[in-house]
Amino acid sequence: MPPSTALKTNMLRRFRRNRRGSAAVEFALVAPIFFGVLFAIIELALVFFASQILETVTQDTARLVMTGQAQGASLTKEQFKDAVCARLQVMFDCVNGVYVDVRSYPAFASINISPPVDSSKSFVNDMKYCPGKDGDVVVVRLFYQWPIFVTGLGFNLTNLANNKRLLTATAAFQNEPFPTPGATCS
Repeated sequence: MPPSTALKTNMLRRFRRNRRGSAAVEFALVAPIFFGVLFAIIELALVFFASQILETVTQDTARLVMTGQAQGASLTKEQFKDAVCARLQVMFDCVNGVYVDVRSYPAFASINISPPVDSSKSFVNDMKYCPGKDGDVVVVRLFYQWPIFVTGLGFNLTNLANNKRLLTATAAFQNEPFPTPGATCS
């Protein structure tokens, strides 16, 4: 065997036996998947937390309508949204991103709510403000388009076309008896 071939064979044998750096190579292979899953878990937790905040604020502000406070103060659509935004000071761009829909019905059986997303996965902004009078059935809905960043690895939280998730919170109730000053709808 010529010396150059023996030298090459000896170097290959030493390279296979040497284990230094194998942990770094293994981590380099596993790291992208590990960090992808880690960021997906963090993002899912943030979406869940934001959804819970939106749900709590919906229940709190719906109480203004249910008890007649919104009607008694003759709150407009913008003033009611301001009451919502006063409770959504963390994690939300309330002024530009939160949509408020308040609709009243004569009975629970007559509730007809259309989905706020069309067939092309675009948000439909058909928001109304009609808090109703005492005894009316009212549905208060809040919507927020939450931006989603981690959508790879088959983990996709989006339900809107623009890489966002529509967070929705709903409260349905019957207004308590209160003197009605003439509720307005817009």
